[in-house]
Amino acid sequence: MLKSDHDHSPEAIAARLSEGPKAHYLREWVYGGIDGVVTTFAIVAGVVGANLSPIIVLILGVANLIGDGFSMGAGAYSSAKAEEDNYARLREIEAGHIEKYPEGEKEEIRQIFAAKGIEGENLENLVETISGDEKLWIDTMMQEEYGVSAPLHTAMNTAIHTFLAFVACGVMPLLPFLIKAPHQAVTSLVLAALTFFAIGSVKSLWSVKPWWREGIGTMVIGLTAAGLAFAIGYGLRHLV
Repeated sequence: MLKSDHDHSPEAIAARLSEGPKAHYLREWVYGGIDGVVTTFAIVAGVVGANLSPIIVLILGVANLIGDGFSMGAGAYSSAKAEEDNYARLREIEAGHIEKYPEGEKEEIRQIFAAKGIEGENLENLVETISGDEKLWIDTMMQEEYGVSAPLHTAMNTAIHTFLAFVACGVMPLLPFLIKAPHQAVTSLVLAALTFFAIGSVKSLWSVKPWWREGIGTMVIGLTAAGLAFAIGYGLRHLV
């Protein structure tokens, strides 16, 4: 059975539709998590490449973990809030059009569904049904004219998930330095690689690709960024 298969009995369908679409924060956790690991491990790689003291890793790592995490969360909030505000603005525009130009808006509905192949009495019945319910009318115009749907994510939840993902994943490369583990640089590399792989593997739940391929792909991207940081730190070590 495919991962997307579910019960299609009338009772199950009614229950599923009554719940409505579920909001998930995969994008925020993948984006925030990868950026968190890249940010902190790039610091580790750069400091190790420059042959600096491990305490520098902690100072820069923790500072960037909190500062960049907050910045990521704020950016995610602003982006999601802009989508919310734009959706509300478009709904106000459509509500105003329906109030001022009801026949013109009906004609828009008529032409939209005529273009989909509906005609004759069926088309007119559909137009009257949609225009008889203002919310349905506006929802239809939002989807068909502007191509937008109501945001499932609130701006605040988006910001919180992005921040938590950044911090939870970004702290992993710093753990060996926080607990003063042996072979700190190597252990940090292993933890970063495993975290990248884990993020990619989880991402496969929403992908047609196998978990191991998503995991390896994400790990390669992340470690490439870290390798660049190491190369820059190593190349500039004589300046310190």
